Amino acid sequence: MTRPKILIGDDQPDILEALRLLLKPEGYDVEMASSPGAVIRAVGARQFDLVLIDLNYTRDTTSGSEGIELLEQLHAFDSALPIVVMTAWASIELVVDAMQKGARDFIQKPWDNARVLSIVRNQVDLGRALRRNERLENAIGTPSRGVDIIATSPAMRPVMEIVARVGPSDANILIRGENGTGKGVVARALHAVSRRAAKPLVTVNAGGLSESIFESELFGHVKGAFTDARSDRTGRFELADGGTLFLDEIANVPLPQQAKLLRVVETGEFERVGSSQTRRVDVRLLSATNATLEDDVQAGRFRQDLLFRLNTVEIRIPPLRDRREDIPLLATHFLQSHAQRYRKRIESFDAPAMKALLDHSWPGNVRELEHVVERAVLMSTGTTIGRSDLGLQPPTEGRIDDMSIEDVEALLIRKALVRYDGNVSKAAEALGLSRGALYRRMQRYGL
Repeated sequence: MTRPKILIGDDQPDILEALRLLLKPEGYDVEMASSPGAVIRAVGARQFDLVLIDLNYTRDTTSGSEGIELLEQLHAFDSALPIVVMTAWASIELVVDAMQKGARDFIQKPWDNARVLSIVRNQVDLGRALRRNERLENAIGTPSRGVDIIATSPAMRPVMEIVARVGPSDANILIRGENGTGKGVVARALHAVSRRAAKPLVTVNAGGLSESIFESELFGHVKGAFTDARSDRTGRFELADGGTLFLDEIANVPLPQQAKLLRVVETGEFERVGSSQTRRVDVRLLSATNATLEDDVQAGRFRQDLLFRLNTVEIRIPPLRDRREDIPLLATHFLQSHAQRYRKRIESFDAPAMKALLDHSWPGNVRELEHVVERAVLMSTGTTIGRSDLGLQPPTEGRIDDMSIEDVEALLIRKALVRYDGNVSKAAEALGLSRGALYRRMQRYGL
């Protein structure tokens, strides 16, 4: 494998030399450019694995405008090129603006050598994985399709690499992670880069299906199969034929139905409820859970052979508290989306609001973050979201007799979810609720 090639753009010779001395012994070929024009010319002439650019080329300003303009030009030239920005004036607003315009990460001067090396290594590896996937797509004639996995953090690098590497295959994939981490987003990304992308992606939430209707939903039924079967029904497996079936909350599949699910996963064969006619489908199965299925296997609630078939490849999505570098980018994405949806002119978060987002524990993960940002968009009366618009004042800072019943219930649920690392089954048991009842309350409170 060729040595990774890195371009560093900065107008200060001592910065260029310091970074060259740091990176070259690590096995990188380093090229230096002292002006935005030189950066553009270098990128136009050669392919780089990573570009580091300063945001503050003009010595007498801290606006970063010249660096932002350079960033936009580089991203427009090659959207797959990993770009990391450097600044001695790392305001939250400037960093968020850079992330919005294509930066993968940022380095604040003076820097920490270990952090610089970690960022460079992660972005070079991720960039190479994405380019390999791009070449594979071109080879099989599948165009790249945009699906938003919004992440620049080191914790999400393995997720991105697995999506790039196994997404184009037909392998069954088990996606693990706490509720709200984005398992559905990863499933859509896997489908989007697969050879099945032109065919349907059908989603089933096993947590929302009772045992009595589960078989009918997945496999369909014929007229007269049971009292309310007034006509034939096509099941989800048939709807997904040629495409992908995403079975969310796989741990909730009733044990009596797991043998039938195993059969269709292994052979592609099944019968509709009330029919003896065997049908065949070609379906790739993606499944997701927040439960520890190995514990369910030991307890006799889940078949071990089914777990083996579902888990050809495993993707673990880290909780938001372990990928805080992604919070500004995610929050800005949700801000733009909901501002457009509600037709409001809101441009950014002020510094206290962004600090509050970064400091929050996020037991509900990315889903909770989106809920908070949506509320803030609705509550904001100006063009900037402030700290008070977020509604993140910790309930424990007030007296409990000043809290509503809903506030107390939400607080208890948050504490239980944090205590059991997002495991809904264990949290429900501790709270004296059924799993379904806890899910309904989590949805009510945006968790």
